Amino acid sequence: MYRALRAAGQSLPKPAEMLKVPLPSSSLEPSTCGLVRCRFASDPTRVRENLFKKGLAGGARQIGLWTGIRSTLVAEMLSHVSGMDWFVIDMEHSPNELGDVLLQLQASQRGEAEPVVRVPWAEPVVVKRVLDLGAQSLIFPWINTAEEAKSAVEATRYPSLGGIRGVMSLARMNNYGAQNPHYYKEAGPQICNIMQIETMEAVDNIEAIAAVDGVDALFVGPSDLSASMGFIGQPQHPEVKQVIQQAFSRIVASGKAAGFLTANKSDAKWALKCGCQFVAVGSDMQMLTAASKEAAAEFHDFASKL
Repeated sequence: MYRALRAAGQSLPKPAEMLKVPLPSSSLEPSTCGLVRCRFASDPTRVRENLFKKGLAGGARQIGLWTGIRSTLVAEMLSHVSGMDWFVIDMEHSPNELGDVLLQLQASQRGEAEPVVRVPWAEPVVVKRVLDLGAQSLIFPWINTAEEAKSAVEATRYPSLGGIRGVMSLARMNNYGAQNPHYYKEAGPQICNIMQIETMEAVDNIEAIAAVDGVDALFVGPSDLSASMGFIGQPQHPEVKQVIQQAFSRIVASGKAAGFLTANKSDAKWALKCGCQFVAVGSDMQMLTAASKEAAAEFHDFASKL
């Protein structure tokens, strides 16, 4: 642009003048912002509404995806254009560190899919830092007892609500301080705590875990559960699926939402039929690998026949 103006003999605009150029009215129109209208209150001092948690409480079925590529572009795409209702930013089995989580939250939180962070462990310091980054939905892996679930919930709550979460007055989660004075009172009801059921011990304690105050959902992890049953690498083994189905029924009977992850479409539909409310139907790495292998095979075969 500058070269064209110089070539035409025109003077360059001053920086201050450039800042005065009005934006097109359409760029400020709320109707173009998807769920921004209902996720974010018109008052910037209020806490963001967690529509994912609201949907679970209302019985809605929500479809999601697992992410582990550590990409802000993937997070942005999944949240804004994929049609998914939620997706997981995985810190347990992926190379996501706190800085990566921050960038993915920034890329996704004004979209339509809820970013759910799976922390590497129910460790209070990690939980506190993830919440301070602005996360509102968390998955806690390897929760085996009601006591462990209670500790996980306490890590998300301030002392006024019986928790141990430390107070930070200047962070992303409360709009960097003075502009969000309501955060400390309003944050708790918008945090969604999901306990992951991954062992037979956890299966035995489903009702006790579900009864813990502050637990919103229980998520069955088929890979580790199958390993704990002696069928490592066989999440579709008949005995494993029987235990999973029984777990779904017990979670639903407890009044809490049941969740599941599978890259198998038939199993995803099966889980939904069994009463699961939120199902991750694959992962970014799995989908990219499968699609690239399929394309490579198809076109190598085609090219070999020319």
